[in-house]
Amino acid sequence: MAERCSLVRAPRTVSGGGRERARLRCGLGVSVRHLLRATIAASVVVLVSTLCTPAFGAPREVVLRGSWAPYAVGHNLVRPARPNERVDFQLYLGLRDRSAAETLLASVSDPASPNYAHYLSPGQFRARFSPSQAEVDLARSWLLSAGFHVGAVPANRLVIPAWGTVRQAEAAFGVRLGYYRVHGRTLLAPASAPRIPGFLAGVVHGVLNLAESFVHPMLRTANTGPAPPPPVFRNARPCSAYWGEKVATTVPRAYDASPPYVPCGYTPEQMQGAYGIANAISSGHDGTGVTVAIIDAYASPTIQEDLDTYSARHGLPQLTLQQITLPPRRGSIRNQQGWYGEETLDVEAVHSMAPGASILYWGAASNSNADIRDAMIDIVDNHRAQIISNSYGNLGEQLPPHAMMADDDVYIQAGLEGIGVYFSSGDDGDEVSTLGYQTVDWPASSVHVTAVGGTSLGVGANDDYLFETGWGTAASALGPRGWRPAPPGVFLYGSGGGTSFVFDEPSWQQGVVPAFLSSAWGRTNRVVPDIALDGDPNTGFLVGETQTFPNGSVKYSEFRIGGTSLSCPLLAGIMAIADQMAGLAHGFANPALYSVAKSPAVRDVVNPPTRIAAVRVDYANFVNAKEGFITTLRTMNVTGRLQVGTGYDNVTGIGSPNGEAFLTALS
Repeated sequence: MAERCSLVRAPRTVSGGGRERARLRCGLGVSVRHLLRATIAASVVVLVSTLCTPAFGAPREVVLRGSWAPYAVGHNLVRPARPNERVDFQLYLGLRDRSAAETLLASVSDPASPNYAHYLSPGQFRARFSPSQAEVDLARSWLLSAGFHVGAVPANRLVIPAWGTVRQAEAAFGVRLGYYRVHGRTLLAPASAPRIPGFLAGVVHGVLNLAESFVHPMLRTANTGPAPPPPVFRNARPCSAYWGEKVATTVPRAYDASPPYVPCGYTPEQMQGAYGIANAISSGHDGTGVTVAIIDAYASPTIQEDLDTYSARHGLPQLTLQQITLPPRRGSIRNQQGWYGEETLDVEAVHSMAPGASILYWGAASNSNADIRDAMIDIVDNHRAQIISNSYGNLGEQLPPHAMMADDDVYIQAGLEGIGVYFSSGDDGDEVSTLGYQTVDWPASSVHVTAVGGTSLGVGANDDYLFETGWGTAASALGPRGWRPAPPGVFLYGSGGGTSFVFDEPSWQQGVVPAFLSSAWGRTNRVVPDIALDGDPNTGFLVGETQTFPNGSVKYSEFRIGGTSLSCPLLAGIMAIADQMAGLAHGFANPALYSVAKSPAVRDVVNPPTRIAAVRVDYANFVNAKEGFITTLRTMNVTGRLQVGTGYDNVTGIGSPNGEAFLTALS
């Protein structure tokens, strides 16, 4: 019979996150149901060891409550797993002295600290904070004795990959595995918390991927279909070369004005101009000497060719990508095609903002959390880059706590080594429309990464900055009786943001984030995002990708795209320039970013004095006019429960980078 555990507050630790830690005490009668409810609620912190042991003597077994998934409940069960199916998982060993690692991270990341930018080498990190080789050997021996195959252990020794059959996993971990329906996916998970032998207590802290989870690309595109390369998506005309170039005088007025047509897609030159980095680039501050790593799933077979063509068309220097890719392990062709678009956007956006920077693309074998984590570990373990751009995330924070903790350990390692980790904040606002309740997304909610939100950007005829609003888009369709529903219409998408259920307010947000935001759940919690750049697909970026046309031809074409998948690599490129200008890696940048909040280094994105809207025309078939057009009015700054305001807000964070003032402030 499983032990029953309750949460007990431990003293507040001194760390960069400034958060309380929690621990589990056994025998006090709190059920797994209550523990998982606490995982979702703001009353607990889940990134802690959930080893549960009897009150006296050595444990006979350890119940890993943090390795169970909240979705693995009876009404979601689709079918039991078949005994001979393959199961891939990882034993999670975790950091040695995590509290000390967080304290050191706070010190090396704070510009006011004498230890600022005194980073560890990967070897120094392993010597101080990795599990011992003896612990790895003990856990590995148990896996082999249980009949599992064991893979190569990464240099940081945080996880041990293994695989076997469902029958072996059920016997070894004392569980029953099944497939559960979760937000349109069918995921493998145990029906109860897995168990391990007591002699592994204090060594193995969790089992990862026994409860599956998958990340989603944070981009907005209409690409669908079953054939590689992805089916073509083309922007219909009319559209504008810059904000306000063409005005929609033949459609009904909105907000007492004739709205402009949306831009056709901003070019690299327009983005550089609007964000005020064009002069820095022309003077040689273009990211030279800095490597930006991009992590996505899978690998576009035409990415180098597409980048070459895109660079030639838009006056960018030619760049040979460094690529690490693995053969796809799972995932439909359609799923892989969607990630091809993500990769293309990420690579071309970084190259556009930092034309001199090197780019490493790491394509994971699938979009499972485990495979994505492997890519992150490899980059950090081998210090392959100074900046990592990640345009993906889980919807919400309702993951097995051990999976979140394992991710976060690698983000701590990255920061200690001077590697900045940036994540898109999400594309569905507060997630009520997708999950039915307010939440931020993981990993953007981690207190050890920089969460990048989205804006709607107006770029003028001279590549100049006109305005930014919070990205939140509502749509009204053109019909015989005008715009329906009446503007602003139906919410479509917007910058992810809000208050974390899980993490306490970090020290660097204190005094910057308004109390009504950080205390939304009755405690003081982490608020997302940290900073924002253009993410609105209606003011989006022009990308070039090889696509399949209806006649079967395969060729390069360009189209507009958006999402916080755009915001994140735009910032990664700007931070590459900031690293070059400063002569050092900014590493975990949040303490530095919040130190320049409310200064000319950032533009405070506030509510516009009047409604801003634009008309968008789309091909009904995404390709040509054969099946007609769809005309919609897109109203901006419609952010629902999230609100744009003066100073920090939960749509745009501290604001957007203000060109050379931003770069100088970080130098």
